[in-house]
Amino acid sequence: MKRFGLALALICLAASGMTASAQDKYPSRPVKIIVPYAPGGATDITARLFGEQMRQSLGQQFVVESKPGAFGILAIEEMARSKPDGYTLMVGNVTTNAITPVLFPKKLAIDFAKDVVSVSRLAIYPSFLLTTTHNFEPKSVAELIAYAKKNPGKVRYTSAGVGSFPHFDSEVFSRRAGIEMLHIPNKTGAAGMINDLVVGDAQVAFINAASTASMIKAGKLRPIAVLAEARLPDYPDVPTLAEAGFAGVGTLHWQSMLAPAHTPKDVLGTLFNAIVEATRAPALQDAFKKQLVSVKPNASLEEAQSWLASELAAWRKIVAEVKIDLAD
Repeated sequence: MKRFGLALALICLAASGMTASAQDKYPSRPVKIIVPYAPGGATDITARLFGEQMRQSLGQQFVVESKPGAFGILAIEEMARSKPDGYTLMVGNVTTNAITPVLFPKKLAIDFAKDVVSVSRLAIYPSFLLTTTHNFEPKSVAELIAYAKKNPGKVRYTSAGVGSFPHFDSEVFSRRAGIEMLHIPNKTGAAGMINDLVVGDAQVAFINAASTASMIKAGKLRPIAVLAEARLPDYPDVPTLAEAGFAGVGTLHWQSMLAPAHTPKDVLGTLFNAIVEATRAPALQDAFKKQLVSVKPNASLEEAQSWLASELAAWRKIVAEVKIDLAD
């Protein structure tokens, strides 16, 4: 009986160890992805598309939770302060994941460089330099510059708010072109910016191509240049901004995933591999293709770190050059 009891105890111990091991395998429960914008925008859509594919490969739900406000600071802080176990992540874009840490380091209650780690870039959204067709004649970059020089300070451009990358892009473009334009910020994102242009409250803007397609087709907006590595197949007659004479101006609008620092490397590796696997899924590829989006993860987990560091360094230079008035 004693031997039987000992054997039974060993079996129970082994079983409990196997259960604990199974529970410890990441992920063993739903994962939260914080998005720093309201539902329906490009970042939210990106998070949901990747989350669904990662659910299929990892066997757990990836639940998207919106936490908009304060240039992404609220979302960044919640993610960075969470337990570094891979169960709280953040998907943001170039504004929240690169510009905000550079522009507002004193407003952040965390040290971005020490408390946040990059999992991977996810996708790149091409943007258009657009003009309204509402009582506005310029049909090319050259015509826009000529018009602005004849009407200094009267051409109105809209952005997604003070400190957003469309704000910086417009300011850098203005300086390189030698023109002066009036800033009309709109904090409601691409939808609000498009409305500003359509009704004529603003005349110029940098907006992602996917959001503007219907208004371009309707003749309400006019793309005069594209921010992309090459011309878009759907818009073969629209030159890149580099072809229009402004190489190096403008932002490739990327989306990326972040995690709290000190998240175990094997967990980060699992997430990175799931992201790469997601990019091969036909459903995700088709969804992004319709939005003119390039699915472009980093080459490795290590390269994801160096890539984000290089983006932060690039934005430090831009912020130092432009010196925008944050009270604008």
